[in-house]
Amino acid sequence: MAVLAAVLVAGAILTWPKHTTSTDRLKQLLLRTSVVEPTEPWPVAQEDHPHSRSRQLLIGGAVGLMSQIVIGGTAGVVVGALLAIAASTIVMRREPPAVRRRRDKTTADLPFAVDLMVACLRAGQPIGSALDAAAHGVAGPLGERLAWVGGQIRLGAAPQAAWATLAGERSLAPLSRTMTRAVLSGAPVAEALVRLADDARQEARATASAAARRVGVQVVAPLGLCFLPAFVLLGIVPVVAGLMSQIVLP
Repeated sequence: MAVLAAVLVAGAILTWPKHTTSTDRLKQLLLRTSVVEPTEPWPVAQEDHPHSRSRQLLIGGAVGLMSQIVIGGTAGVVVGALLAIAASTIVMRREPPAVRRRRDKTTADLPFAVDLMVACLRAGQPIGSALDAAAHGVAGPLGERLAWVGGQIRLGAAPQAAWATLAGERSLAPLSRTMTRAVLSGAPVAEALVRLADDARQEARATASAAARRVGVQVVAPLGLCFLPAFVLLGIVPVVAGLMSQIVLP
């Protein structure tokens, strides 16, 4: 009964909805409207960090409590403490699936967004209009970032400062560096973006190939676990039983 109660408590903790403060709601509103002060960093929404510190401690505590209840005694306390620390560390280091999906989608959409920007610039449009067209064309997380940068520039922020705020995101760092160099050096932006689009396509293909290889490995592992008991029962157990019968029986 105690084990069942601990399991139910752990399940409730894992599925408990995240608490959002007024600051978090304001950040989410800023993401939708792009109304922020010039040169401020990209506002990170609450969804970008779903595993807060308190959530990590709750999950670790639930794992430790379950271990202590199951094992009991001093050994249960020691094992529970170790498992609690391990669970908190794993939860802290694990990348949330939503963040990984957003990054993969941004990487896949980047070549198309850059192509749209190049087409607009070669047609004589200013960079702000090119950003708006690309943001509306690709939408999604990349569209939000591009719309935000365009909003920063319209509010009077220095273009290099607005682009530099995206350098912290791995999928957008090449675009940030390319635009920052073009702004500072005065080089033609369209030509730099053409080269960036080619590089982005190669990276997107490499990312897709790596994902396909991971799927193959993930499919093989469950199949191996399914066939392993049959292999043990049909291949190993009869041999061991035959040897034991020869050794034990006179």
